[in-house]
Amino acid sequence: LLTQEEAQNVDLELFNDYKFSVDQLMEVAGLSVAVAIGRTYKAGNVLVCCGPGNNGGDGLVAARHLSLYGFRPTIYYPKRPNKTLFNNLATQCQKMELEFLDGAQLSTVTEIETKYDLIVDGLFGFSFKGSPRPPFDEALKILKESKVPICSIDIPSGWDVEHGDPNGIQPDMLISLTAPKLCAQHFRGRIHYLGGRFVPKAMQNKYQLDLPSYPGTDCVMDITQLSEI
Repeated sequence: LLTQEEAQNVDLELFNDYKFSVDQLMEVAGLSVAVAIGRTYKAGNVLVCCGPGNNGGDGLVAARHLSLYGFRPTIYYPKRPNKTLFNNLATQCQKMELEFLDGAQLSTVTEIETKYDLIVDGLFGFSFKGSPRPPFDEALKILKESKVPICSIDIPSGWDVEHGDPNGIQPDMLISLTAPKLCAQHFRGRIHYLGGRFVPKAMQNKYQLDLPSYPGTDCVMDITQLSEI
């Protein structure tokens, strides 16, 4: 289980020493999210909530792949960074005719429960600290009140990366990327997946990750039972 500092160092090492690009790892991460969702839920209407950072980028990639798997994604992306990578990811979704919600505010809890079968939470990742600011504070409040199952990408948004948040959103599924973070100990949902099968063996040894062996050529692994040990 990684601390916040360790998770940040792993990313930096992958970028600086191993020369992976952000979009390379983001594509693998988003694909892993989509595959895990496809294995767990029936295809339906999905609200994909994307924040302004890399977690949101993972969400955009996941939305694109989910649409190819028969799901019907709608994307909530209120704060778009003016960076080529994120502009390209949004354009890819638009070219695939995925719907983007207008405005910064999510609709009401009742409307979300009526329209969507699943929510993908890609608002904040492991770099997040402090309290969510508008419009994400209200968005998280709505997600928490909604009865629609939530699938969180790497970290349930708003949680402390190491200590979790018993009063925050409580996802039905968590997809840990690279390696589970310490807050995964506080996850009480039904299903826990590991994704992001790109960690070099030398790095696994350096950070003592002790990752389970993925089956065959799979890019995700159900670690629910392992997490409960």
